[in-house]
Order: sequence, then C-alpha cells, then structure tokens
Amino acid sequence: MRPIIFLLILLLATSCSYFEKKKVNSEDLLQEELQTFNWKEVDTYPTFSSCDSITIKADSKACFQNTLVSSVNQFLETQNIVVTEDVNDMIRLQLTIDNKGVLSIDVLDFKPETEVQIPQIDSLLRQSLKGIPKIFPAIKRGQQVKTTFELPVIVKIN
Repeated sequence: MRPIIFLLILLLATSCSYFEKKKVNSEDLLQEELQTFNWKEVDTYPTFSSCDSITIKADSKACFQNTLVSSVNQFLETQNIVVTEDVNDMIRLQLTIDNKGVLSIDVLDFKPETEVQIPQIDSLLRQSLKGIPKIFPAIKRGQQVKTTFELPVIVKIN
C-alpha cells in the first residue's frame, strides 16, 4: 500500500507544472497581432454619402473613384481653357484622405508641355477638389484611418 501512496505523491508532485499558467507579455501579444494585419488594405474604402449603401468592397471603391473623377471633370468642363496647341496628357494626382475625411493633394504630376499650354492647371485641379461632397474616411478594424491613393485625370484639348 505504501508504494502506491508514494507513487501517487510522486505523480502529483511532478505534474504540478501541468497546472501552471503561461504568462503572456502584452507587448509580445501586440507584436504578434500587428504581424497578422494587412496594412495595405482597409476594411472599408473612403466613401461619399451617395455610395454609402453599397456593401461590396470593390463596388464601393469604384463608386468613390467615379464620383471623385466626375466631380473633377464637371468642374474642368465649366472652365474656359484656351490653348495654342493640342494638349493630351494624363495628370497623376496623389491624394490623401485623413481620418477626419479631409482631402489633400500630395503630388500633382503632369507634362511640362501641359503647364506651358495651361499655366493655371495646378490651381484648377486644386479648386476642382474643393467642391467635392463630404468624404467619409476609410475604416480599418473599426477605426477611421488615413488613406493615400492615386487618381489619374486625362486632359485632352484639341
């Protein structure tokens, strides 16, 4: 009987590590969680109220871009731009929408010939973006976040 009690005590003494809890460092947990994020993608793209009801991510992105391009094009069509030579350029606008929905232009890239023919192109494009509807920022994991994207604007004047 004594050998059985001795084995039971020995078994209980050596199996206590089974009940120990592993301590998790919060910094390690945070770093592990951050590694799983895809930082280049957002859960919801920036949007306008006219696109708000669209639930499919790709359609929502397309609606946002189309609304933005349409707004810029409508403004530029109302301007009386006179040129001495034909202009055919794709202007690259790099835009940022902050976590409050404020739009800013980071880069305006166009050909030097375009600037010669339309010296006010920079101010016209900046002014065209002032008239856009209210933007709701992108969302990542339930938080409003800053996003940067590129918008091509085709300028063709004959």
